[in-house]
Amino acid sequence: MDFDLAAQSSDWLQNNQALLIDYCVNVISALLTLVIGILIARFVSNALNRVMVKKNVDGIVASFTSNMTKYLIIAFVVAASLSRIGIQTASLIAIIGAAGLAIGLALQGSLSNFAAGVLLIIFRPIKKGEFVEIAGVGGSVESVQIFTTVVITPDNKMVVVPNNNVLSNNIVNYTRTGQRRVDLVIGVSYSADLKKTREILEKVLSEDDRILKDPSWTIGVLALADSSVNFAVRPWAKSSDYWDVYFSLHENIKNALDEAGIEIPFPQRDVHLIQQ
Repeated sequence: MDFDLAAQSSDWLQNNQALLIDYCVNVISALLTLVIGILIARFVSNALNRVMVKKNVDGIVASFTSNMTKYLIIAFVVAASLSRIGIQTASLIAIIGAAGLAIGLALQGSLSNFAAGVLLIIFRPIKKGEFVEIAGVGGSVESVQIFTTVVITPDNKMVVVPNNNVLSNNIVNYTRTGQRRVDLVIGVSYSADLKKTREILEKVLSEDDRILKDPSWTIGVLALADSSVNFAVRPWAKSSDYWDVYFSLHENIKNALDEAGIEIPFPQRDVHLIQQ
């Protein structure tokens, strides 16, 4: 009986030898097509990214476009490889389409994030390196990916925000215009000479080269507060200089007022005691 099985197997191999060789050749060619296609996809993606960066295309657009190109090439290569070993891609596409519909219904949030990512790339309200406030998070934009946006906060934390949350909320871009107004409130004593105080404030601003001349700064009495006369000091600076100007102005104004003998008061209250 064992001899009969061996003989039948030998006969089957002899009769189907050409078919087996052809199938093995197709499998090997399909694997080669897949491997070479993936390498080509990576090469095209990297080359496209380098060209776009060299042409000064925004880093977010370059990254998103190159990644999408890579995935499209890989999808085409997978379909070609499956077709090579005899799998009907038309039927496969129909199955994938039906599965995609079910998956799409289950992953509505992910699809909305993908759509929001495409809109962010098209309209570009944010760019890589810009300091923005999105969905309650403030920081520098690191990248806009297929489903998420990556932000690096000033204290070097990485925050990943879903793209749909970015697009459905207000986007505050502090960098795009290139200029920011520095808003300071400086309080002086009620006994201080307001004209002299204004002159000192103007002198401090004029001595700082980082403060822009156009648009011009604004200095005015903001409020007669409980314990002080508050001046609004509002110069303009480049967005990149904002925090340096903000911190240094406080220090320089304090020193200048001290040298002029103008008091910066702390909150005070007059208490009247009634003795019975």
